[in-house]
Amino acid sequence: MNEKSPLIRISKRENMSKHMVWVIRIAAFIVALLLSCLVFMAAGANPAEAYKTMISGALGKKSGLRQVVKVATPLLGTALALAPCFKMKFWNIGAEGQITIGAMAASFFAINFGKSWNSPVLLITMGIASLIMGAIWAGIPAIFKAKWKTNETLFTLMLNYIAIGIVGWLQGGPWEGKQGSQVIPNFAEAAILPKVFGVHCGWIIVLLLVAFIFIYMNYTKHGYEISVLGESENTARYAGMNVTKITVRTACLSGAICGLVGFMVASGANQTLYSDVADGVGFTAITVAWLAQLNPFAMIVISLLFGVLSKGASSMQTGLAVPSSVAEIIKGLLLFCLLGCEFFINYKLTLRGKEEKGKEA
Repeated sequence: MNEKSPLIRISKRENMSKHMVWVIRIAAFIVALLLSCLVFMAAGANPAEAYKTMISGALGKKSGLRQVVKVATPLLGTALALAPCFKMKFWNIGAEGQITIGAMAASFFAINFGKSWNSPVLLITMGIASLIMGAIWAGIPAIFKAKWKTNETLFTLMLNYIAIGIVGWLQGGPWEGKQGSQVIPNFAEAAILPKVFGVHCGWIIVLLLVAFIFIYMNYTKHGYEISVLGESENTARYAGMNVTKITVRTACLSGAICGLVGFMVASGANQTLYSDVADGVGFTAITVAWLAQLNPFAMIVISLLFGVLSKGASSMQTGLAVPSSVAEIIKGLLLFCLLGCEFFINYKLTLRGKEEKGKEA
């Protein structure tokens, strides 16, 4: 007696047109907006008024635009950092720790030499220190992965808490300002990134990184090796590639960029260091990278969208007395719909009856 086939069968979808892919994504975005209307109504706000307040608050004034860019800059930089690792199928979940450790390295020079070194030398030194420490922090799990096949997801995740713990100790110990304050003093003027159009110049650095990562991943030998290794480690070995070298090199590049983001956040946005300096950016950037399908230019748009949501949330809270948590719910709905639609782009559901008719035909 033959066993019945499943009621619903999931199979890989092939050759979907680009037009249809974008139709599905736009439909998912519209669904997210409609579901968000229900959230606004539940919070006692008019959906149309809420959206108007959110958009005008984020994009209607120069101060709002600056805040959007300020939020988007570290998100974009971190998403760019993660792209090579994810392309290689090395799941770097440690961006949060790499940002933190990079900020710590930069802060060491800001705290100890901020009043004795001139600004260009100090800022360049801080940037280099953040690159090196970020690379080391990401290189540790990469070496273990390449040599002993350890799980990089858990390894990088655990290193997050170690980095945060180290900064927490410095914050309440050697680098503490006023005794008992648990606060590191603000950096000297020489250790603060200069502003361009009202926002620290880190946004220019990140835009340069967009071009660099795009070229690196698509038009260099290293990018080709990352792609091959991501498809199949056995194929990479058969082609004579040094898998260990590629894995460690790519992870170090990712960590270095994350460390640089830490420098930009500490020196540009916060102008000091504290244990929550990464502020969840390392985890949110994972979503940005996946929504963009690892495309650096698409990451710009998605990072700015997150910036609009963040700034718009504070505007709604002030103008409509809507809790800021509502924006987090909307962000979650948006992510759920946009990530969920990727399932239907890559897979199809076949009902038992339709499957049997297809076989008869």
